[in-house]
Amino acid sequence: MAENPTLDIRPDDVVVTAGDIEIGRYVFAPDAPAVESPKPYWHPLRALDGGLVTGYRPWDHRWHKGLQMTWTHVSGDNFWGGPSFVQGEGYVWLDNVGRIRHDGFSEVVASGPDVGMSEQLTWIAASGQEWLSETRTHRFPILDRERGYWVLDFATTLRNIRGADLHLGSPTTAGRPAAGYTGLFLRMPRAWTGGEVIAAGDRTAGDLMGRAADWVGFTGQHDDVDGGATVLAFAGTSSAAPAIRWFVRSEPIPVLAPSPSFDQEIVLRDGEELALTHRHVFLDRVWRAAELAELAEELHP
Repeated sequence: MAENPTLDIRPDDVVVTAGDIEIGRYVFAPDAPAVESPKPYWHPLRALDGGLVTGYRPWDHRWHKGLQMTWTHVSGDNFWGGPSFVQGEGYVWLDNVGRIRHDGFSEVVASGPDVGMSEQLTWIAASGQEWLSETRTHRFPILDRERGYWVLDFATTLRNIRGADLHLGSPTTAGRPAAGYTGLFLRMPRAWTGGEVIAAGDRTAGDLMGRAADWVGFTGQHDDVDGGATVLAFAGTSSAAPAIRWFVRSEPIPVLAPSPSFDQEIVLRDGEELALTHRHVFLDRVWRAAELAELAEELHP
């Protein structure tokens, strides 16, 4: 049965509920060490049966926090958190970690058919200079309890306010092969390590790394409740020239991101904007390839 979730704006976060299940919490005032690049994030995200689909501050990467919009390499600064990849040196801890500040909500629809929120944010470099202004929206257009899934639509517009060009890249554009992670990044629970990656043409995680695909599915088994779940992520759109390519790993850690600058930098001139849109679908059981492909066709934005 189709229905709508509800939003509750609190001092530091937004709670999204479907009936008696908290399906999402958006933390917009994070309490995180500077080296983790404090920024808003979604965690926990849950399927409609309560099964957890996000991981938070895992020991291997403390800066991985659920689902978050971020960027690894921005004109020498790191809005990702942790060390930065440097050609010839590997990963190095540098004094270059920026942060993303939530400035306020410009629109909130707490209930009804158009549930969602829009917010304003500022990307602040390690120097303290403001480099990017951002308008970000989160919408919840579909919640289908009978079929067991809900949909999160994410859109962002980034505007260069630095006063000089910004180069948006990744570890791969900095010289590390197959490490183009950046953009809207999802860290899944450790229990999902080794989960199945599904895409058209029976492609695996290894086949998809650095490749373009309309959508990718990722399945995993829960630790906390019986059964498993599936995340269906669509590549979405970018206003920049580089194609969106997937960064996906099932092992040694379960991660998924449609990367806007996997292996090619985006140069954003002063005053220019970059617009991105993405869709994630959270399903309360493990879906097989054929049925997931049908759903992907049905829900393609």
